[in-house]
Amino acid sequence: MGTNARPHHLPLRLLPGAFILNSGLGKRNPDPDTAAHVHAEAARAYPFLKDMDPQTFVRLLSTGEIAVGAALLAPFVPGAVAGAALTGFSASLLGLYFTDPEARESDGIRPSGKGIALAKDSWLLAIGLALIAEDLCGRRGARRPRRGLRRRG
Repeated sequence: MGTNARPHHLPLRLLPGAFILNSGLGKRNPDPDTAAHVHAEAARAYPFLKDMDPQTFVRLLSTGEIAVGAALLAPFVPGAVAGAALTGFSASLLGLYFTDPEARESDGIRPSGKGIALAKDSWLLAIGLALIAEDLCGRRGARRPRRGLRRRG
């Protein structure tokens, strides 16, 4: 894992990082109705959250989003670490998509009009997996000496 952000990682890290950071900052002090709605959606997908206080849940969600966004934006955070944070976060968001039958067409995969906003989180999952794979594969590849073609003379 490299400790410096690679130039080709910048678009993969900056755009989602800024978006997720902004989302987390926007949830810092939720009003009771917003907290109840966000909590109810999460508890529908993840029933173990049902007994949690909605305000507490949204504050924790906010903190998590801020942490993921900051990890993506911080150049000293290795790509695999930032990618793992984004992968976990986006996978949990996709759980909302796959547990809401109204979010999907009758085939169970394609998003309905209501599901488009959730289905786009699949792109975040792809970005997170790409950051992990590139960082891990790049590290292994860097250790191997390059072999050139041998000349016969």
